[in-house]
Amino acid sequence: MKQIRNLFPHDEIEMFMALRNPASLLPAMYGQSPKTSMAGYLGVSDPRNIRWSDTLHAIHNAVPDVSITVWCSEDTPLIWTQIVREIAELELGQGIVGEFDLLRGIMSTEGMRRFEAYLQSHPDMTEMQKRRVISAFLDKFALEEEVEEEVDLAGWDDDLMDDMTDVYDEDMLEIQRIPGVTLIAP
Repeated sequence: MKQIRNLFPHDEIEMFMALRNPASLLPAMYGQSPKTSMAGYLGVSDPRNIRWSDTLHAIHNAVPDVSITVWCSEDTPLIWTQIVREIAELELGQGIVGEFDLLRGIMSTEGMRRFEAYLQSHPDMTEMQKRRVISAFLDKFALEEEVEEEVDLAGWDDDLMDDMTDVYDEDMLEIQRIPGVTLIAP
């Protein structure tokens, strides 16, 4: 980030980044690695010690004038329009082509049909109301194979995954306190 900052010394630099739960991100990354052990890949023995807040603190300390906007990757379908608006600096209410394209990939065809019909019959919903509606439709019509990730990694059981997810959730609270960092949440 310092190098990018130095390339554009007179410009306002903004960084946008999705954060993924390490419980699913690390196994996926390790699967692409030539390393023979997760500990060797991570450089730490306990994956519960990995925090996004450490990375964001380091970025902020290196380039304190760069604003950083982050969100949980898992929340993207619920907050997609806000993410696009933030990146493109669009006004609230301005239409976005493909606003619900992400949902099409994780919701059944029948669910999308009903969702779009519901939106048409309720045209004055706020963004927060739309998020609640999206959540309700996903609860009923989500394609499980698209939203659930199976992790098959030696030594990684449900308890470890749950612990890592709890740490990830707690880390989001820390991230909200980092100066210059904005967390988009549903």
